[in-house]
Amino acid sequence: MTFHLNTHRLLQTAVSTAAAALLAPSLASAATDPFYQYTDSTPLSSIAPGTVLKSRTISAYIAGLKTSYKATQIVYRSTDAMQQAVANVTTIFTPDCTTASACPNKNKVISYQSFYDSLNPEDAPSRAFAGGTRLPDVVPGVETILFGSYVKNGYTVIISDTQGQKADFAAGPEYGYNTLDSIRAAFNTPQIGLSSNAKVVLLGYSGGAIATEWAAELAPSYAPDVNANLIGATFGGTLVSPEHNLTYVEGAPIWGGVMPMAVIGVSRSYNIDIQKYLTARGLEVYNKMQKASIAYVLGMYSNVTWKDLVKPEYQDRTKIPEYVEAANKVIMGTGGTPTIPLQIGQGTGGIWEGTKPSPIWGKGDGVMLAGDVRTLARQYCAQGVKVQHKEYGTSHFTTMINWLPSATAWIDDRFAGKPAPENCASIAPGNSLAPLVYAP
Repeated sequence: MTFHLNTHRLLQTAVSTAAAALLAPSLASAATDPFYQYTDSTPLSSIAPGTVLKSRTISAYIAGLKTSYKATQIVYRSTDAMQQAVANVTTIFTPDCTTASACPNKNKVISYQSFYDSLNPEDAPSRAFAGGTRLPDVVPGVETILFGSYVKNGYTVIISDTQGQKADFAAGPEYGYNTLDSIRAAFNTPQIGLSSNAKVVLLGYSGGAIATEWAAELAPSYAPDVNANLIGATFGGTLVSPEHNLTYVEGAPIWGGVMPMAVIGVSRSYNIDIQKYLTARGLEVYNKMQKASIAYVLGMYSNVTWKDLVKPEYQDRTKIPEYVEAANKVIMGTGGTPTIPLQIGQGTGGIWEGTKPSPIWGKGDGVMLAGDVRTLARQYCAQGVKVQHKEYGTSHFTTMINWLPSATAWIDDRFAGKPAPENCASIAPGNSLAPLVYAP
């Protein structure tokens, strides 16, 4: 697939639209849809991950506008961060054909992971595709620029609600489980029509990179059946060690609010009652953010720091044992080693979005740290993974524009069966990814 200049311009327009939308005022909340609820008597814990619980066909909406595209939505069994059985939802776009021979790309599968980043389950992409009209529903609409060409060209495209039905923002392993089980569900749904040897590539940027990377590293142990179908993963703008990113973004003019969002999301994921650690200001932010999308957070918390949020005795996060335990669980590279080729892109021009380089962790793209990404790439290289890694001197929003053409070409080469490129020998050293140590 050729990545034309017109597509590049569409991406620039999409990013501008997304940036404007993310800073716009809030719209009304969407109504709860009973389709999402699992109400059968059989306990989920006795059902295998990836099992289809129910499904429906929808006319897909893009940014609130009804389209001619049909999509299948599936409620399936998955696993949350606490290893508990849960129900989740995925949306699958399939080519309009009756046989695989009439659709040569049908068994080429893109598992696209969205960057919808939210603490509100209503912001999941499945709800937007089913007709959501809230501001965060713009995000999946903008993302059609990233995956829409594959739908148009007859690929099967899977888009799961990676954060689950509690919207466990920043809980990487849970993103990975939900992604892998959504692929299982697609293979387990006869109407999708995938052959048992269909090939799958993982694709995601930013919040979607969290899901993509964790799916790749967890697949060999959690879903070896899915791993057998995976042929590669490409991701950019990656949150490798959230603890590092907290110090990088706190107080930043655009990205400062991601710090409390991540603390709330990870705490929710691992059942940590963080309210007992918070100051009056911290409780105010906590209550305000309970169902906040990143759409309502960017640019709104430039003066919020960890010191503002927590009581004096908890300024040192290593003195909070449950925080230390949870923070270590969400460090990438701790859940296993991918067996598939990886392509990784990362920006270093965060200063263009107002985030200064960290005196400890160095440069990033404004929200993600380049040194952490380099170390993860080098770790996988040392474990025999073929990694193609590239840094861009651009910020988080604009790096997506630079990264996507190479990601698209890389994906095409994987489906064409070409040898995966790697540049492990030229990846510079990065930051330590050593776990936090509890220090009472």
